[in-house]
Amino acid sequence: MKIEHVAMYVKDLENTKKFFETYLGAESNAMYHNKKTEFRSYFLTFEDGARLEIMNKPGLDDAEKSLYRTGWIHLAFSVGSREKVDALTLQLKEDGYEVVSGPRITGDGYYESCVVAVEGNQIELTV
Repeated sequence: MKIEHVAMYVKDLENTKKFFETYLGAESNAMYHNKKTEFRSYFLTFEDGARLEIMNKPGLDDAEKSLYRTGWIHLAFSVGSREKVDALTLQLKEDGYEVVSGPRITGDGYYESCVVAVEGNQIELTV
């Protein structure tokens, strides 16, 4: 068994798509738009075949996102090396994203950084 895809609702579909394409190499399909419900989505595919569906529709509740809450807390992306973690973390910081930890070696041996990047959601970069 494998996870087929994960999905997230976002306020700004186009900027979210651009983030994942620009920084994490995602490739997008054409937008799906249900004109009856105003639901819109893209499937973003990453180099290894993993897929993320980003979605939007009117009337979404956009509650504040504490970094320490129950539920899904981050999406982790393996970028291939410590040097790439360092470089991408620096690029995201220079582009105005908040780095909340790292790059560092965690207690369980991961080399990672965490960045608040997509509408208050955390993106983890790891080897």
